[in-house]
Amino acid sequence: MSQGIPFPNPAPISLGAIKASCRACSMHQLCLPMGLDDADINRLDQIIGQRRRLMRDERLYGMGEPFRSLYAVRYGHFKTYQINASGEQQITGFQMAGELLGMDAISGDRHHCDAVALEDSEVCEIPFARLEELFGEVPALLRHFHRIMGQEITREQNVMLLLGNMRAEQRFAVFLVNLSARYAARGYSSTDFGLRMSREDIGNYLGLTIESISRLLSRFKKQGLIAVDKREVHLVEPARLKAIAAGTEQCSPMA
Repeated sequence: MSQGIPFPNPAPISLGAIKASCRACSMHQLCLPMGLDDADINRLDQIIGQRRRLMRDERLYGMGEPFRSLYAVRYGHFKTYQINASGEQQITGFQMAGELLGMDAISGDRHHCDAVALEDSEVCEIPFARLEELFGEVPALLRHFHRIMGQEITREQNVMLLLGNMRAEQRFAVFLVNLSARYAARGYSSTDFGLRMSREDIGNYLGLTIESISRLLSRFKKQGLIAVDKREVHLVEPARLKAIAAGTEQCSPMA
């Protein structure tokens, strides 16, 4: 089995004075600069603030905090979650390199969720007031930002569908297929990757218990759909997983 995705893990140094650079970032074709020419990328570079490193379990921002910046994930993984009225955590998403955090706060000027690093990670801070000014000067940047927001809305709608109408095995297949596609878009293996989130977090996100996630992993493994080694997953039958996710094939019940 693959040893997982070789995500960057630079030596720990002080980065307080190091400014982010879109041009030098391996994720720039997935992030805000996508489709911009060199001159416009330079203009975007001018407004981006400092890189910010976070340790595992460190919070990037919290629910109710004032909105000032968007955060582009340079490397690492995050989870976003809300705390309901009874004090329970509900995970709303998992984010990885090349994706933006903080868009939930644009409409109300306050964050609607917490964002926490699942592993040692780094983000580029983008002051939103300065980004809005740049939208007026670089129409291509505004169009791409609208595409990103549209993708986020679609993702939220898909989560609602996932939690509302799908069987447990279909939810889990959708989750694996989605991760596969997102890793492939970043140039990593679509069939071999590590799960940065815990089984408990996966269950919380999918509306399933941790016991259900463990049973589904065993079930998929027994039926030859995946191979699992601790947190490393290999998709043995990606086409069948996609069929289960689409609802055109059902996963056989455990014997």
